[in-house]
Amino acid sequence: MSKRDYYEVLGVNRDASEDEIKKAYRRLAMKYHPDRNPDNPKAEEHFKEAKEAYEVLSDPNKRAAYDRYGHAGVDPSAAAAGGYSSYSSFAEAFGDIFSDIFGAGAGRPGGRAGVYRGADLRYNLEITLEQAAHGTETKIRIPTTETCDTCNGSGAKPGTQPKTCPTCDGHGQVRLQQGFFSIQQTCPRCHGIGKFIPDPCNTCHGAGRVKTHKTLSVKIPAGVDEGDRIRLAGEGEPGINGGPPGDLYVQLHIKPHPIFRRDHDDLHCEMPISFVTAALGGEIEIPTLDGSAKIRIPPETQSGKVFRLRGKGIKGVRSNVHGDLYCHVVVETPVNLTEKQKALLREFEALTQDNSERHNPRAKSWMNRVREFFSA
Repeated sequence: MSKRDYYEVLGVNRDASEDEIKKAYRRLAMKYHPDRNPDNPKAEEHFKEAKEAYEVLSDPNKRAAYDRYGHAGVDPSAAAAGGYSSYSSFAEAFGDIFSDIFGAGAGRPGGRAGVYRGADLRYNLEITLEQAAHGTETKIRIPTTETCDTCNGSGAKPGTQPKTCPTCDGHGQVRLQQGFFSIQQTCPRCHGIGKFIPDPCNTCHGAGRVKTHKTLSVKIPAGVDEGDRIRLAGEGEPGINGGPPGDLYVQLHIKPHPIFRRDHDDLHCEMPISFVTAALGGEIEIPTLDGSAKIRIPPETQSGKVFRLRGKGIKGVRSNVHGDLYCHVVVETPVNLTEKQKALLREFEALTQDNSERHNPRAKSWMNRVREFFSA
């Protein structure tokens, strides 16, 4: 399984300061420390992941290598005690043997060492329910890297040049002889590049690239839902040594709506109605995402009754029809009554009590069940 982006692990932007990185790591370390989570088997894994990310991003040289080459630039398994015994892949570890049998380049795709695809990135985007329902186009500003103008991407201070790596003699690979096996591994000093920079550029600190921002246009189709992702091909982390760039995945999150609650393609809303409308019936106007609609309230409507408006919901991305709108009516109790209003209600209460079984059947039935319960 590929590693997550170190910036994503710590929850910081790619242009985060050293203090922001340190604070983010301390927060995660406190949250996931194994001693504080004895019953959480995944806590140790999260703790180690955060520690690894912090060790790279808190070191300016490692961070510069990571920004330029991704995980391949700071691979901790490049050098192991007793020889270079950790391998990024089976083909790379035994590439020398395959070359002797099948010819040069066997064991490495295309015969090119150190060519890596850039990592995929994620961007969280909040949109409104209306934008999700009807679709929209928006612009996002994301951190990225560009070729350093000071060194023209070489990573070396102007007037100097990168030098051939003395560890691998510029091959990008080191060889370890074990019996009749000839095993080769990515050079731990130059990380497969074949060169190292003795005098780094002051602007990019040897990375050859500088951090900047770029603005992208994102088209959001109608009907998207919470958690849907939009893929922007080639807008992720740059590739290494001519490798293709990764992709950018825009993760959609829908803001809470003041009126509607979404359930897949259906919408739900609560509509307060007056005591008189509930008792005598009437017509009310309710909002929809496209405007408004009218529903007829029958006499003697009880609080909680649901009215269904077909086709007034959302047409999902993978759906051919619109969902429905469910209106839950709530009978509102009058407040701030005048003395005259209170008197009229008391008079009304007295009239209904004369034949409560007829006028309040639910209350009568409930009281009968209560009596049966206590008499049992």
